[in-house]
Amino acid sequence: MSAEYRRHDGTSAKGIMDELVDVYAQVYDVPPYIGDPFFSVDSFRTRLEAAFDTEGFETVTARQEGRIIGYVHGATLPADKPWWASLGNLRPAELVVLADSGGIFWLRELMVLPGLQNQGLGRQIHDTVIAGRSESVTALTCIIDNQPAHDAYLRWGYTIMGQIKHAPESPMYDAMYLPSR
Repeated sequence: MSAEYRRHDGTSAKGIMDELVDVYAQVYDVPPYIGDPFFSVDSFRTRLEAAFDTEGFETVTARQEGRIIGYVHGATLPADKPWWASLGNLRPAELVVLADSGGIFWLRELMVLPGLQNQGLGRQIHDTVIAGRSESVTALTCIIDNQPAHDAYLRWGYTIMGQIKHAPESPMYDAMYLPSR
């Protein structure tokens, strides 16, 4: 799939906030997310706004004919991030050391518009952001019941460390990491 990829830091991502939120609204407008306050557009907007100012924040957008058709965003994983710390000794020791030194990229969201999914675009966006990062390991959390995404991350080489919840009202997630490249 032909797309134009562009990197944005937190400052430039603020300028495309409405476009990013619009993609989220389309991607999460399916069961079981519809009507779940944790996945509401307002809740996402609040989380995204808070992410802009985190260390190492970056988003990579894929555009076709001028509109965003998919994107990823993430940041350097803080060693004290609650979901990360909650894994305790399920985390490989070398990853704990890497997190302490800012060596893990936290892939927070990866989205592709529904009509363009399953065409390799998600993988291309994923690989584009990782190729440009200084961190040697990528970590993410994936909803256990999101089978298409879950299966894709496993195919791409991710390893499951354990299960977490981001908040009491959130679903269960598998915490995963992609080994050093």
